[in-house]
Amino acid sequence: MSTLRIDIWSDVVCPWCYIGKRRLESALARFEHADEVEIHWHSFQLDPSHPKGHREPSSDRLAEKYGASPAQVREMTQRVTDLAAAEGLTYALDKAISVNTIDAHRVSHLAARHGLGARMHERLLSAHLVEGEVVDDPDTLVRLAAELGISEDETRKVLDGDAYEDAVQADISEARSLGITGVPFFVLNRAYGVSGAQPADTFLSALRTAREQAVTTR
Repeated sequence: MSTLRIDIWSDVVCPWCYIGKRRLESALARFEHADEVEIHWHSFQLDPSHPKGHREPSSDRLAEKYGASPAQVREMTQRVTDLAAAEGLTYALDKAISVNTIDAHRVSHLAARHGLGARMHERLLSAHLVEGEVVDDPDTLVRLAAELGISEDETRKVLDGDAYEDAVQADISEARSLGITGVPFFVLNRAYGVSGAQPADTFLSALRTAREQAVTTR
């Protein structure tokens, strides 16, 4: 039986979310009770106001958001790229395209219904941050889901309608109710919050504390 539930809010275009995921995985590899952990992924949109169908280089989006020069944007993205590399991730942020992520999250919820939610989230993070895929493109989303064994017809039917949009919005509403304003955000046993891509040692300490508390209060 699981004694430690981890709820994670994340966006598929978030470079820090992928780093945080890897650091949590590093902590779990050292956690003495990793077999008792149950992970639940939740949708979050870094920029819900991004118009659906609008695509632009992420570097341009960053320059606009922070009022930064191209050189400053390159410096920022290189810093994140170096941190990702330390976790075994090969970012290609110069290829990344900013999009509205609602459809990608809907496909993640479809995948979760097949028991593939975690794998789909991983695949989407890699697609955007490592491979430069455009993750609001229906054909791309259908192909990525098919890689995990989800039928193309089923994915396309979801994308042609509004299936799972209520589930995405429920995740976002829950995040708001918990005071979550940025991701990644990790909640352990509905009691301990860990904000951001913390070092693996921080995650490990939180895991041990949360489990000890769970065992004590049984």
